[in-house]
Amino acid sequence: DYPKLLNDFAFSFPYQETPDQQAAIDDVLKDLASERPMNRLIIGDVGFGKTEVSLRAAVRVIAEGHQVAVLCPTTILAMQHHRTFIERCFSFGIKVGLLTRLQTAGQKKKVLRLLENGELDILIGTKAIFNKQVRFHRLGLVIADEEHRFGVKQKEQLKNLSQLNPDFPAEYMAMSATPIPRTLHLALSGLREVSVIATPPPHRRAIQTHFMRFNISEIAKQIRYELKRGGQVFFVHNRIEDLQAHADIIQSAVPEAIIAVASGRSSRQHIEQTMLDLIEFRCHVLVSTTIIENGIDLPNVNTIIINNAQNLGLSQLYQLRGRVGRSKEQGHCTLLIPKVVCVKSLVPKL
Repeated sequence: DYPKLLNDFAFSFPYQETPDQQAAIDDVLKDLASERPMNRLIIGDVGFGKTEVSLRAAVRVIAEGHQVAVLCPTTILAMQHHRTFIERCFSFGIKVGLLTRLQTAGQKKKVLRLLENGELDILIGTKAIFNKQVRFHRLGLVIADEEHRFGVKQKEQLKNLSQLNPDFPAEYMAMSATPIPRTLHLALSGLREVSVIATPPPHRRAIQTHFMRFNISEIAKQIRYELKRGGQVFFVHNRIEDLQAHADIIQSAVPEAIIAVASGRSSRQHIEQTMLDLIEFRCHVLVSTTIIENGIDLPNVNTIIINNAQNLGLSQLYQLRGRVGRSKEQGHCTLLIPKVVCVKSLVPKL
């Protein structure tokens, strides 16, 4: 009885859907009811509710006895989605699995066995899902989050994944906050359907963006301001070699702050523990590389400071800036740049 399941699942959503979000959900459910396989792109700003749209689609497909694959470009985004999907799906008996490079051989073996036997409803993972050992019992939907982060070869693999069963090709749904020109061209030319979520959640305030040169006194002042109002801070330095050195500098300037450090070389256990420490407010400042640009949803983190911002792409800066201001609190983003960078050329784009 999937109408009842969908209604119960929608009722369990702890927020009020925005008009655009509800329209996107309706578009997806209409696609899934159609005889033609879905190929829809969901465009929405960071934090505008694309994940809930994917959850509604997944539940609709699972209710008919199919499985769902959720592809993520980064391990940390996969871990975040895994946590979110479990929180939303657990009370409905929907089983969710995770597959990334950071899992042990035993964990991977168990996930693959459950998947092949049809005992796993949703598999969330990185490109590890493309491995030949991954066998779905009855795949019905492929969801690609941040599709613009996948290369041409990986997109071809996504296509092959959705066509594992020629007699019953899986539905395909992509999500992106910053779609690449080719993706937009396919949407605008009518080769794929598109839904745009342009309505911000209620009480969401525009993030204030600031520019300045590296000044540890000013950085310490911003961190203390955030701590004083009960918040937390991201400090992004996209260079692993001296990441710890920058953490030490910040620690010396703000000795009262508890600082954590994470990068792409960190173990899964370290990343999970760091995220848990942030959630439970056991640390105040996370010094990290750009691994946080996707998947981190921490409403209490409302200040982000990005070092050497001139070395990052506009899409990356946009995603990073979207990690803060996800609650009713005012979000602040400070871009640290050298003197030679033309600030005026950046302001209109951000």
